[in-house]
Amino acid sequence: MTSLSLFDMIAVLLVLTAAFGWINHVVLKLPQTIGLLVMALLASLVLIGVELAFPQLALYDDAVALLQQVDFESTVLDGMLAFLLFAGALHVDFNAMRSRLGVITVMATAGVLMSTTLVGLGFWLLAGAFGIPMPLIWAMVFGALISPTDPVAVLSTLKQVKVPKPLESVMTGESLFNDGVGVVLFTVVLAAASSVSSDGLDPVHIGELFLLEAVGGGLLGLVTGYVAYRAMRAIDDYPVEVLISLALVTGLYALASKLHMSGPIAVVVAGLLVGHRGPVDALSDVTQRFMFGFWTLIDEILNSVLFLLIGLEVLVLRFDISFIALALVTIPLALAARFISVALPVSLLRRRTSVTHGAIRVLTWGGLRGGISVALALSLPESDIKTIILAATYAVVVFTIIVQGLTLAPLVKRIID
Repeated sequence: MTSLSLFDMIAVLLVLTAAFGWINHVVLKLPQTIGLLVMALLASLVLIGVELAFPQLALYDDAVALLQQVDFESTVLDGMLAFLLFAGALHVDFNAMRSRLGVITVMATAGVLMSTTLVGLGFWLLAGAFGIPMPLIWAMVFGALISPTDPVAVLSTLKQVKVPKPLESVMTGESLFNDGVGVVLFTVVLAAASSVSSDGLDPVHIGELFLLEAVGGGLLGLVTGYVAYRAMRAIDDYPVEVLISLALVTGLYALASKLHMSGPIAVVVAGLLVGHRGPVDALSDVTQRFMFGFWTLIDEILNSVLFLLIGLEVLVLRFDISFIALALVTIPLALAARFISVALPVSLLRRRTSVTHGAIRVLTWGGLRGGISVALALSLPESDIKTIILAATYAVVVFTIIVQGLTLAPLVKRIID
């Protein structure tokens, strides 16, 4: 298959997204993102079946060649993620989230660390039980990439599920911030794993890396977000103000990357600031309508393309069948770790703040993973360990999006009612 230009690849992905989206809306009637994932998975499985039945056909090879030209890791982590996180943060009710800030902070930090440790240890023990060699430090790398909930998956699901406002604020805030914390933690643990493999572990360097990434990213987002807010406040011209928001996202994410700071944390902080302060005294009603509408549309389009890509990636990954059993038992492991990392912080904070009835169960089942975990797994250096981690990551991601995503609404209704 001849190499496609960037425009050609974007065209193919948008055509597939629109076609699958229409079929889902008319036939399957599933939530848009879940429906796209299901249809992409089905299409991938059909192509694999065609390859097995008719090996002489080039249809499967052409599809794989096309997908291999799409760098999933770079597309998600260095492209879509900045826009999706800013769009999500921009629409957050900051006042509602601020009242639950203690719960959100603990879950996005201590909760992620706790889950990473539990998943890492459990994955290491399970791999040993299956006779699969897995160094403990690399099991911790898997724990770091699979523990944070995915804001893209969570926020898209919350649009379809009616969750009590206090609980929705916790789920939204946690997913936005623990994503940034999770990426930083993954970077730190991966650096530790690489150090163990080469020059030895340097705890001081690891600590400095964490502080620079997390704290530096937050401060950078606060400063640049404030500059953008003041620039918008000085004028009343919605095309320019929307352009400023675009410049903020792209420029901030690129700058954070150059400074070795957390781009996800930076754009979330900037989005929260603009979304909270902008409507008060910087954005006119007309500008608000256009800006929030623009970012809502960006969010919907990129979400759809991302979930399509997650489903189609099955064609490229081609997992080793010997790792399937380990991948499947990783699903209950991730769920158990999520339950513990939610239950302990919420139970400890219950005395200080009111907690919605059934919050632990909803937060556990609503802890969806998505494209970010897949992208982080794909970013690992090539090795047999990467193959094992990819299989487990994909199993957890597909289960949480399809099974947990489709059953969250009935669960919430049964618990809340």
